[in-house]
Amino acid sequence: MIKIGIIGPESTGKTALAQALAKHYRCPWEPEYARGYLEKHGPDYTRRDVEEIASIQILRELDRMLDNKGRYCFFDTELIITKVWFLHRYGSCPTFLTEHLKCCRMDYYLLCTPDLPWEPDPLRENGDRREYFFDWYKRELEELQVPYGIVSGTGEARLQCAISLLDNFKKPRRKKTK
Repeated sequence: MIKIGIIGPESTGKTALAQALAKHYRCPWEPEYARGYLEKHGPDYTRRDVEEIASIQILRELDRMLDNKGRYCFFDTELIITKVWFLHRYGSCPTFLTEHLKCCRMDYYLLCTPDLPWEPDPLRENGDRREYFFDWYKRELEELQVPYGIVSGTGEARLQCAISLLDNFKKPRRKKTK
């Protein structure tokens, strides 16, 4: 299974893209956990809440990897976003999260550009800083030295952009040890 993390600023179509790609490739996708958590507990969250969200995201990611059904599995709002959320909001990130990102990366990332209109939502923040966060996510991907593609466009063109990136991605093979 090839694990695909879908990241990008808020209101850039990550969930819709994850659903459409899962349908196109007939494979599973993992919904964003933070949204459901905040819908249940409210938008006034603490650092402890974000730590719980990150811990559960890691467990769900590991569970999904063990499931191993389909060529791909799409992860809506992957842990890089959670890391940036910690750094932006609290100035630091828990070690367990940074360690997980170093050892358990996605095979490929789709970074969504903020070229879709902002859709207000009580749980969304920083609508006026989407380019800033796009650049931050890109720096994080480059720092981790992971393969990624940039998804842009609207509607069907956005989906086709992602499909083209995925169809051209070749997962590196692990070297055999003697």
